[in-house]
Amino acid sequence: MSVDAPEKKPVKELDVVLMHGATEDGEGARVLRARSGRVEAGEVRPLREGRSLAAGGEVVRLEQRKDAPAFYDVHVEHVIPGADAKKADAREGPAQVSTPAYRESWERTFGARRMLN
Repeated sequence: MSVDAPEKKPVKELDVVLMHGATEDGEGARVLRARSGRVEAGEVRPLREGRSLAAGGEVVRLEQRKDAPAFYDVHVEHVIPGADAKKADAREGPAQVSTPAYRESWERTFGARRMLN
């Protein structure tokens, strides 16, 4: 490569949404999202403290385009693991729960724990 060759800028991938109406509950917006050679229909909603995030979703920041006010550039801030990732972390069998009643019954049956010195 010669020193005089123009420097190539990295090509920004297309990731844009078109807002096209409110959700049924009025808290979000329906969108069409174009990215990586595909178009998807979905919803965007504001983050609310105490509300869980949808598995497999994304936390995004939308930047309105000056030339087309219904279009927004998408900046992905965080990807939320999908439901399949949660299943991979799950253990087989019932939950291991130790309640005070369980511990009392254990001690009645097997005796209190002895501490090793």
